[in-house]
Amino acid sequence: MIFDDLQKANIETLKSHDKVAHEVISLVFGRAKNTAIDKGYPDRKLPDNECLQLIQKFIKELEEEKINFEKAGRAETVEKLAAQQKLLEAYLPKQMTEDEIKAEIAKLDDKSIPSVMKHFKANFQGKCDMGLVSKLAKEFN
Repeated sequence: MIFDDLQKANIETLKSHDKVAHEVISLVFGRAKNTAIDKGYPDRKLPDNECLQLIQKFIKELEEEKINFEKAGRAETVEKLAAQQKLLEAYLPKQMTEDEIKAEIAKLDDKSIPSVMKHFKANFQGKCDMGLVSKLAKEFN
């Protein structure tokens, strides 16, 4: 389970005194644990699909932060954020490429945007960037 992996990584980064990795892992793990408690999961562990969504959200936030720090000329902070982003991306499954997404859309009978989005959300959640899916679906219409 991703939740268990995050918990182990949190402990390992603490033991190894890796401040950059510990900073991001502890934030993600803490949010995952709080979300599991808030949602009332009996074992207080967040399911994999929700952990993936949480990690993807953190990656997007890091990307936005990185862009802002690049504009401000803070290269060392940009490097730190890039390292944290790469660390979190290791928890995600292999992402679909543009060509794979286009091929999947081409297979569908109904290529309307709501239909395409519903199909990808049901079958490929966490394995593709839904923003990219939306953009490519618009090309088919």
